[in-house]
Amino acid sequence: MPRFARFVLAAALLCAAPAFASDYVPPRHEWARQAPAAAGFDPAKLAEAVEYAKGKAEVEPSDLRQVLLDAFGKREPGYRILGPVIPRAQASGLIVRGGRIVAEWGDLDRVDMTFSVAKSYLATVAGLAVDDGLIASVDDRVARYVPGPWFEGAHNGAITWTHLLQQTSDWSGTLWDVPDWADRPEGDDPSRRPLHAPGTRYKYNDVRVNLLAFGLLQVLREPLPQVLKARIMDPIGASSTWRWHGYGNSWTEVDGLRMQSVSGGGHFGGGLFVSTADHARFGLLMLREGEWGGRRLLSKEWIARATRPSPAKPDYGYLWWLNTGRQAIPAAPESAYWASGFGGHYLYIDREHDLLIVLRWTPDLAGVVTRVLAALRPRA
Repeated sequence: MPRFARFVLAAALLCAAPAFASDYVPPRHEWARQAPAAAGFDPAKLAEAVEYAKGKAEVEPSDLRQVLLDAFGKREPGYRILGPVIPRAQASGLIVRGGRIVAEWGDLDRVDMTFSVAKSYLATVAGLAVDDGLIASVDDRVARYVPGPWFEGAHNGAITWTHLLQQTSDWSGTLWDVPDWADRPEGDDPSRRPLHAPGTRYKYNDVRVNLLAFGLLQVLREPLPQVLKARIMDPIGASSTWRWHGYGNSWTEVDGLRMQSVSGGGHFGGGLFVSTADHARFGLLMLREGEWGGRRLLSKEWIARATRPSPAKPDYGYLWWLNTGRQAIPAAPESAYWASGFGGHYLYIDREHDLLIVLRWTPDLAGVVTRVLAALRPRA
């Protein structure tokens, strides 16, 4: 066979082969596409999964400020919006296999609020601090690293970084003028709630997640968005459009410099504002276990630890949601995990299938994932 013919045949076979188990990562300003069939999907079934995702989208009302006031203002004492809020306009999404885009919809470059997906980015920044040795052990008490009143006393003084990362700290206090008990309050008089020993009870609470962000600011000694940009977002080729906001009153002084402590979600406004395409790059870094194009950005050990079930809540790791026991998404492997945010923001990571799914404003993650996995053709 002539050399040119052999080359054409080899190229054709390469394009036809499923793309799972690839180490491909997209260069800056580029992202390779691949036909669903070449990536191992039944094209018709994958198209049905995409249509399902688009049909489940919720983008009305567009005024997110009012949405937040309606959702939280009636039941949270003194609730107010402290950080920036932008409207929502349309849903979008990506399905990536083998690092290549096999399905997409909506405006991939539009910057949207991401709400609690920011928590998983925050966990990644914590991983950088651990990888650098700035935090010797996540089982250390935070008081060893953060001086001041926040971690004083028998209760707060016993809190470790693990407790903050697993949302089991039960920290008691006020941060940025919001008491811990006012966020998703419990009981008839939440201000007089009983204290639980750190590590024994899970409670989703943005005040305490914001405390983690504040603690990491004290350890890293520079604004967390700058750390994320230099160590993660720039190396993976993210755009310059994403922003990570705090609140108007979350400014503090570090080494004589005024810095904003960012929010780990959009519960009170603020948080991470990012495009679908940039989200996908971050998700692909997690899928590649912290390596990007041969360069190690985050330790594989940290990702393994961050996606390990916590004792108090087995379907939660270090600010990542887990498919422990395959209870949340029975069709997905137990090793799958995801970031989740208010309003239907998801980053679904599935190493077993080399699969990444990004959803914006589509609340039914399980329904979408189940249909995407059903579209995969059995391996030969």
